[in-house]
Order: sequence, then structure tokens, then C-alpha cells
Amino acid sequence: MAASEVRRDSTVHGAGSRAMSGLTGSPWLPLEATLRAASPQTKRPDVLSDDEEDKLREEQDPAKRIELYVSFAQDRLNRFVNFRSRPADPKYDTGEYLNRLLGEYVAVDDELKDWIEYQFGRTSDMRSGLRALLERGPRQLEQLRQVQQSPDAFASDYASSLRDAIDDLSDTLDGAAKALAEQEKKFGELKREEKTEARAAKERQKEEKKRTKEEKKLQKRERKRANPAEADDE
Repeated sequence: MAASEVRRDSTVHGAGSRAMSGLTGSPWLPLEATLRAASPQTKRPDVLSDDEEDKLREEQDPAKRIELYVSFAQDRLNRFVNFRSRPADPKYDTGEYLNRLLGEYVAVDDELKDWIEYQFGRTSDMRSGLRALLERGPRQLEQLRQVQQSPDAFASDYASSLRDAIDDLSDTLDGAAKALAEQEKKFGELKREEKTEARAAKERQKEEKKRTKEEKKLQKRERKRANPAEADDE
């Protein structure tokens, strides 16, 4: 293993250990461990374009932001696949470019995982976005595996990043499936509670109307007893 790989591995494992230590006693520990929150000390490369950053700022819906991240990742994967299929141009470092695209793919996926975990902790409803991720993510995983199974002349340049992309996306899909299951359960319970409360409110309203009607009848009888002449006039 190269020295750079050793340094990278030690950084990742160290960050994971610090993140895990802060989650002791959390009811969401299994999910958070799967999604692997980045340590505050971990500096990630800035790979999003200005246009992508603008789209994220404009979209405040937690679920739709997930779909944006999935689209950003797909864009990089499409560029990787398309460039890989072209005849190599000796004027360009094709292997380095392909490796960089996969590095960007992993960075986008890591941001996606951070977003899911952050919103999960806030109990935000991400169900539609998680469903979109679980629908489109496996297709991306299949694309990555097809690349791995059909190496080209530059495979050695991006082999490590390709493995990282496959492992990272697999983690993301596993965490997303768990998050969706938890949210389906939680928001399903909330919906049932809302229905129960709505029925209870309706019953209270019905009882209130009944009580008001009975009180009016009682008041009318009291007036009749107090004023017999008024009762005769009626």
C-alpha cells in the first residue's frame, strides 16, 4: 500500500472513531454509524460548480435536495463513462482526468450522506428523496461495477477511486434504506396519531354541541317555571 493510501486510511478511520464516540446512547446509532458522519476536522474537496451550489441554496426541501445530489453524482458518472469510451488523446492525461471525475463522484456522495444524516437528526421528512435515491442509486452502482468488470488501458490510474466509489455508494444505499424504514415507521405513526386526534376533536365538538343544546333546554324550562305567564303566552 502506498504511503498516501496509508495516510488517507488513517484519516478516515480516525474521523469515524471520533464521530462514533459522540453518538453513544443515541437511538439512531446503527444508522449514523452506517452513514458515517464526517469529522469537523475533515476537509473535503470543493467539487460542486457555482450552478450546483446555487441550486442547493435555492432548494430548501430536504427530500428534493437529496434528488439534486443524486443528479450531481449521475452527471459525473455520465462524464466518466462517456470520456472513457472515447479514443485516447495523447495530448491529455486521460487516466488522471478519469480518476478526478471518480474523486468528485465520491465527494458528492459524501455530501449526500452528510445531508441525509443531518436531516435525519432533525426528523425532517425525506421519504420522497430517499425513495428516489434507492431507485436511481442501484443503477449508478451497476454502472460502476460494469466499469470495474471491463478494465481499459487507464484502469490502473483510477482503480482505487473506483473501489472507493463502489464502497461509498453501497454505504449510502444501505444507510438510505435504513433511514427510509425509520421514517416510514415514524411518520406513519404520526399520521395515525393525527387521525386519532382528529376523531377525538370531532367527538369533543359533537359533545359540546349536545351539551349546549341541553343547557338551552334547561334554561327554557327554568324560565317557564319562573314566569308561568310567559309560558302561557308561548
